[in-house]
Amino acid sequence: MRVNYLGPAVVGVEHPAVADIDKQKFPPSYFFVEVSEEAKPGGLWLKGDVLVVDEARSFGHVDHVVAEVEGEYRLFKSHRVGSRCRLLPANGGQGCFVNTKQFKGVVVRQARCWAV
Repeated sequence: MRVNYLGPAVVGVEHPAVADIDKQKFPPSYFFVEVSEEAKPGGLWLKGDVLVVDEARSFGHVDHVVAEVEGEYRLFKSHRVGSRCRLLPANGGQGCFVNTKQFKGVVVRQARCWAV
């Protein structure tokens, strides 16, 4: 599933989903991405959700990670296979292996903008 890069968490990205979060408590390695319209209804993520990603954290088995594939940031679920890690698309489909340049970080938090 495609996600859109919003910027570093410490800069103070303007987005309704993160308006109540104290961004000064985040380390410099955190950044925000927004879930795109590719999110399936009823899934873990909805269009407009903001994910907090730590680029300094290495991924393990069953982590949600962001990687750059074909010029786009995409959300994956990691699956350790021996010493390698295969990334499976969050919405299902064919997995892939990525190199360290493509790996962007591990999702550490989710923020949702609730309609009133």
